[in-house]
Amino acid sequence: MIKKMMVGVVGVVVLCMGLVFTMKAAEEAGKTTLDNLQAAFNGESNAKVRYEAFAVKADEEGYKSVASLFRAASKSEGIHAASHAVVIRKMGAEPKAAIEKADVKSTKENLEASIKGETYEKETMYPSFIKLAEADKNSDASTTFKRAMAAEVEHARLYSQALKELDAWKATGKEFLVCTVCGYTTMDMNLKVCPVSSTPRGKFDLVK
Repeated sequence: MIKKMMVGVVGVVVLCMGLVFTMKAAEEAGKTTLDNLQAAFNGESNAKVRYEAFAVKADEEGYKSVASLFRAASKSEGIHAASHAVVIRKMGAEPKAAIEKADVKSTKENLEASIKGETYEKETMYPSFIKLAEADKNSDASTTFKRAMAAEVEHARLYSQALKELDAWKATGKEFLVCTVCGYTTMDMNLKVCPVSSTPRGKFDLVK
């Protein structure tokens, strides 16, 4: 009798575990490349607004070069959003974004939050989006995701540098180049061609 009860309990546990894994698989299977494009469009649209607000705060606190970095990143995120929107429309849908009010704190905290967000995008979000787009053989989606991810890598690096050298970034003078095609952002004023989209320097915007 006890043996039968144990077998029954094990069976229920296995069944429950199976349901959990099945639900998880169903949720994952329900996410399409179009869903991912919409999520990325929403995220980049909000990042643009958030970095604009962070730039204003940095200026208020006297971190002039940090403000320039946030303005450059905001421009970059806007380019990503526009690129994602093109692919979304190509797939027969309209891009949608729910813009949230930016949670603005001190410049130091804003940099820390930005590093966290960019790290998530470059290490988790975009790699998973790229994987599905490639499985779907959707080269347009794959390209726009890869370009955005490459820019997020640089954003995370630049934010980390600014945070580490925060006092030195109070002075004005740091300038940034933003590729108008893919959003790649750099402090390298000697750059001739975008390493991501092969766009010539003439099509970069200078942000001070």
